[in-house]
Amino acid sequence: MADTGIESVLSENRVFDPPAPEAVGAPRWLISSMDEYRAMHERSLRDPEGFWGEIARELHWFQPFERVLEFNPPDARWFIGGRTNLCYNCCDRQVDAGLGDQTAIVWEGEPVGADGPEIRRLTYRDLTLETARLANALKSLGVRKGDVVTIYMGMVPELAIACLACARIGAVHSVIFGGFSAGAIVDRVLDADSRVILTCDGAWRRGSVVPLKDNVDAACKTLAEQGHEVSHVLTLRRCNNEIAWHDGRDHDWHEMTRNAGDECPCEPMDSEDMLFLLYTSGSTGKPKGIRHTTAGYMVYTYTTSRYVFNLIPDADQVFWCTADIGWITGHSYIIYGILPNRVPTLMYEGAPNHPAPDRFWEIVERHRVTQFYTAPTAIRAFMKWGDEHPARHDLTSLQVLGTVGEPINPEAWMWYRKHIGRDRCPIVDTWWQTETGGHMITPLPGATPTKPGSCTLPFFGIDAAICDDEGNELPNGSGGLLAIRSPWPSMLRGIHGDRERFIETYWSRFKVEDPRYPSPSSPSPWYFPGDGAKRDSDGYFWIMGRVDDVINVSGHRLGTMEVESALVSHEAVVEAAVVGMPHEIKGTGIAAFCTLSPDHTPDGTEAAEALKDALRAHVASEIGAIAKPDQIRFTDALPKTRSGKIMRRLLRSIAAGEQEVNQDTTTLEDYSVLAKLRESDEG
Repeated sequence: MADTGIESVLSENRVFDPPAPEAVGAPRWLISSMDEYRAMHERSLRDPEGFWGEIARELHWFQPFERVLEFNPPDARWFIGGRTNLCYNCCDRQVDAGLGDQTAIVWEGEPVGADGPEIRRLTYRDLTLETARLANALKSLGVRKGDVVTIYMGMVPELAIACLACARIGAVHSVIFGGFSAGAIVDRVLDADSRVILTCDGAWRRGSVVPLKDNVDAACKTLAEQGHEVSHVLTLRRCNNEIAWHDGRDHDWHEMTRNAGDECPCEPMDSEDMLFLLYTSGSTGKPKGIRHTTAGYMVYTYTTSRYVFNLIPDADQVFWCTADIGWITGHSYIIYGILPNRVPTLMYEGAPNHPAPDRFWEIVERHRVTQFYTAPTAIRAFMKWGDEHPARHDLTSLQVLGTVGEPINPEAWMWYRKHIGRDRCPIVDTWWQTETGGHMITPLPGATPTKPGSCTLPFFGIDAAICDDEGNELPNGSGGLLAIRSPWPSMLRGIHGDRERFIETYWSRFKVEDPRYPSPSSPSPWYFPGDGAKRDSDGYFWIMGRVDDVINVSGHRLGTMEVESALVSHEAVVEAAVVGMPHEIKGTGIAAFCTLSPDHTPDGTEAAEALKDALRAHVASEIGAIAKPDQIRFTDALPKTRSGKIMRRLLRSIAAGEQEVNQDTTTLEDYSVLAKLRESDEG
């Protein structure tokens, strides 16, 4: 086995065939067999220009494209010569087709009053009007095509309107998740050289107000001290909390849009004009500004949304992605992929357990949600809260379930299928990244037999493989490096302001020559996402975690995801994170951090040690003695980003006994978790 091989030690043999569409209440499956999938996938690789060109022409172009693709690694140009506008394709296009009265966005606020929660429904005509008004307001503040507008808001409809308004006039939006600190705003505004910020007075979260405007004010003060002046802050009144006001800089959203004109033609954008910047955490600490452009991203998110979620206009569907728009999942699968497909997209403002742990299932029942897309970390929280919460709600409207954000362990997958899908709905376990813009490896609900924990097979246009460092494809059953060997429309076009980091991070791992492309030794024509994976005997992909998280135990390279899955398959464990730690004999040992079910919390030290021994024995029986954790800690919570991803690099620091964390923690959701983990017992 090559040095980069990762041993696959976990076995999962359960297979679930796609249900008939009538079994879940779907009118039909857009792709209904593996033969149909294979034929389309083969054509998408053999004839990408014909395949993507046909789909792209379903959308609106101010000027038709002349060529579909030009790829000089690592730089791709898609739909060359074409001019389009993504706001037009999300909003105006539906109005111009006579469909302006159809619902585009369904929104529900977090607070629940005597008459229930606040609910708003916006039609495509409403969206067109509101984006035009805000676009005119931005123009009056001096925003022009190519300027970067920073957006720091709660999950209100105006957040989607803000993104669309920027796209309407060709401004680049940089959305910052509303849970981030003032420091995170400073870093991102400086990197993007942004001078305009859109925000809210506050945002509701678990019954409390998050002071967004206060955070913006603090960031502007720090920025000014560093010589960077923010010219304008446009504030939406949502929570009516007390805020400071800076005359000349601060503007009232409602007043400005009320006075703005209703007409604002969409700017014809070149296919490769930048659409947005989105910052993602980097292992070096400095966030990376990922650059996505207009046409390729538009076409790919439109296509993945349609086929992965089986979106059918006029079929009484309601699509709900539970992510925040501050993450790529919200960009792609709340706004830009869903609206062009003319299926209502649902937005929810608040927490999944406010005012009670069944809030999500109440929303599904109230709005008759048909497609539900959430993260494994949320599913594990639902498991911890108890089966009784979904059981008390009518979830029969659901047709397709989805997961996103990190690999899902088989036990959580099975719980999701049983308690949310009621053993009838297919699960689409989607693997992709901020950098990829859209789904890369995923089941199709009416075609792909699924396996708990596997993201299954590549989407159209994706040539994925398991390789060693030299780019040699490894046989099925092996673990290695995940490689993407073809360009795809929504691929990132760079890291903002850092060409060298872009090439080094994504385009330098595989030293290969590919006869399809000019191929100097660096950059490589193959994209490296940073993940280890395996491919089973059926050709299905299993993501095994970041290559940085692979643990080398006595010469055996083990993926963290498999050890975590083994731990979570024990009835006592709801969630687990596994990292490497220094070990005087093995070189590297295994440290496991486990969150327990309330029914299995040990009473006293002796019971805790007994449970740790039981968990080690369980891991040994599931995947072998080599994977037994050397250290197990029980914890009420794991350090996570605000998008729900476990921050394993912080856990490595704790497992190694380091007292100071010298890494980027701006994306950490709850700082108290680190202190509690340090106090937890080792053993």
